[in-house]
Amino acid sequence: AKVKGTESIIIVHIEPQSSVQTYFHERMFQYFSLLYHKFRKPIIPIAIYSYEEKWDENEFNIHFFNKNILQFNYFTLHLRKENWREYIKKDNPAAAALLSKMGYSKEERVQVKIEFLRMLVRLQVDPAKQRLLYGFFESYLNLSDEEEEKFMKEARQFDDADEILEIPISYEERGKKEGLEEGKKRGLEEGLEKGLERGKKEVALELLKKGLDINLIMEATKLSLDEIEQLKKQLEK
Repeated sequence: AKVKGTESIIIVHIEPQSSVQTYFHERMFQYFSLLYHKFRKPIIPIAIYSYEEKWDENEFNIHFFNKNILQFNYFTLHLRKENWREYIKKDNPAAAALLSKMGYSKEERVQVKIEFLRMLVRLQVDPAKQRLLYGFFESYLNLSDEEEEKFMKEARQFDDADEILEIPISYEERGKKEGLEEGKKRGLEEGLEKGLERGKKEVALELLKKGLDINLIMEATKLSLDEIEQLKKQLEK
């Protein structure tokens, strides 16, 4: 990126981390060193923690004979420490999906899902991205039957209720429709499973075309690395 008002180039390194690794701060320094060695440009390193635990180290130090040889600092964003309400007015689809990883109480779970869907309606996200965002959100905030009933009741009170409720319904119905067609050949239960699996792979293909990181695609679609690699080979043919 360029620094505003100048021709100066900077590199922004964003590293998503979904599990605690107590050596992560050292890894951030290694990445920084490799990037600087290659580009010789100012680098802004940012770590995004999406796990539940509190570990959020933001520096790496090397000491030798009571001397501080190195002190490397980087920025951090720990999603669980973020208030989800501060993001619902953002014009960013990624912020919508990440609501499910932010800080909210058990009593707020239903409201978080409502606001997430309202964001998708307001942002007019295309169908492929909508399926990705909804699948990601549901992976981390899956309401119970009782919560779903409360969700339906509260969602119907909004002016945009039809559009809000259409998103999860269309997502589910798409998988069911494909599954029922497959079920005619191989049995209903197996067909439903095949249909949902096909839907995941279609989403994964779209994301591979857009150049999204494989780890993020795996996390969003719940496909294995081998399955993603196979889809990638299909695109390369």
